[in-house]
Amino acid sequence: MAEAVPVRCPACQRENGYTAPVFPCACGSPVVPPLDPAGTPLTLTHRTWSDSWVAVRCGACGRESEWPHPEVGCSACGTVVLVPVRPPGPAEPGPDAGARAGEGSGADPGAPEGTGAGDGVRRNGPPGANPAGRTPARAAGAGPAADGAVRGAGSRPPFRPVTIRTARDAVATAALYLRWLGFRDVRQPDGVPIPSAAVDLRAPGVVAQVDPTTAPAGLRAVECVWLNGLTASATSVYFALAGYTEEARGRADDLGIPLFVMDLTGMPQPVNDPADALVGRGA
Repeated sequence: MAEAVPVRCPACQRENGYTAPVFPCACGSPVVPPLDPAGTPLTLTHRTWSDSWVAVRCGACGRESEWPHPEVGCSACGTVVLVPVRPPGPAEPGPDAGARAGEGSGADPGAPEGTGAGDGVRRNGPPGANPAGRTPARAAGAGPAADGAVRGAGSRPPFRPVTIRTARDAVATAALYLRWLGFRDVRQPDGVPIPSAAVDLRAPGVVAQVDPTTAPAGLRAVECVWLNGLTASATSVYFALAGYTEEARGRADDLGIPLFVMDLTGMPQPVNDPADALVGRGA
């Protein structure tokens, strides 16, 4: 398991503990993005799908693959912070790298790059694809995301995230998370979500808004989901990929609206007290 490192928020200077997620290489070995303590954390102000990945080299087989760039939501101000990562060095596979490369992938170790089971991790792979049919998951107790997922969850099993590669993945992840919280019959809209528009999710007792856009959710968006929940006599919840403006977060705290930030590993992170309370009590 990777060790937790402090990440200072560029916006409010608060230190947040963060542990890098562990991903499965095509050879079956665990891969952890090498965090750079000497690097400068950056505020995520504009998310682009093509630039949201980082190259990581497997220390066992030497394979270089692309995984979601590590990021953490500040627990104090809600800013989404990009965690610096060291670029991969020269490949130094061990003596058994050839054997490892074929394990679990069903591929010929000498086959060209992109033909094995690990091809799904590439940026141009099919949505949701991942090596050997597995979903990348944070290690137990790893950083704010994993802590938020299991905090007070009682008998619920750990949430199993799904890598977010498209707006459609973001909506599906939010729906899975609501079901994990205990909400039943979560209804997703028909068709493919528009990347520039938020999407409603509804279930008995909950109205959720999923914002897959690249800009922080604003005050009006938070107030709209609150009004929708008020009309339906249901709990209002908001999921965003790029975090929230300061005004939106303050209004959500006043109205008691749970706010979650989703990173590209597919693990929603609670960013305010109402969200912590919802995770603790469930539906």
